[in-house]
Amino acid sequence: MHGFALRVMTYNVHGCVGMDRRRSESRVAEVIAALGPDVVGLQELDLGRRRSAGVDQARVIAEQLGWQHHFHPAMQQADEHYGDAILSRFPIVLRQAGTLPGPLLFPCRENRGALRVEITTPAGSVHVINTHLGLRQRELLAQVRCLNSSAWMDQLSDDDPLILLGDFNCRPGSKPYRIVTETMRDTWSFGAEYGPRNTFPTFWPLLAVDHVFVKGRLRATRTFVARTPLTRVASDHFPLIADLTSD
Repeated sequence: MHGFALRVMTYNVHGCVGMDRRRSESRVAEVIAALGPDVVGLQELDLGRRRSAGVDQARVIAEQLGWQHHFHPAMQQADEHYGDAILSRFPIVLRQAGTLPGPLLFPCRENRGALRVEITTPAGSVHVINTHLGLRQRELLAQVRCLNSSAWMDQLSDDDPLILLGDFNCRPGSKPYRIVTETMRDTWSFGAEYGPRNTFPTFWPLLAVDHVFVKGRLRATRTFVARTPLTRVASDHFPLIADLTSD
């Protein structure tokens, strides 16, 4: 993968409802376009839900960008779906999607899922997993262990370029985070940090819960949280971006 360069982004879009309480898929697409990533993992998207006027949010955003996408519903009720998506300016093929384990505990009884795609970049194929994990320690541990297991890694070699990104609902140094970093590297670990890494909530960012991890020959040349006037209002999370290259 000589000359490889890829900008990836993870972004919890809160159903495309911003801090002004206005739902706008177009605004989320504007955020993505302004930041210039090649691949984006989005969390908390609706498809066919009454609260979002029945819109297929991932499709609307992808079409505005002129990109390809895959959506995976972590939760379904009749014709209403809620979940995560990966969008890419390059050709994209869905390789795996499914629900992650974890007890449905009060106060947030919410299924969690993940999807893995293969993206054909000008320098070769890259695998990307996008996920949105649970809120409780017991859930988180079960989910990161599953993602680290053969259930998701069996078809990948140690050299295959792999990116794992999303809203992990855990901080750096926590036990779930340490389990992930047993086999993958946080992109913040590759060198000088570029500004604060807290992504949530946008009105007073106290928590670094959104992460990008890499495996194989990938390394990060820059990682940063995109704090702009637009990102401050578009969602309750700031986007996290990592610029990647290959050894």
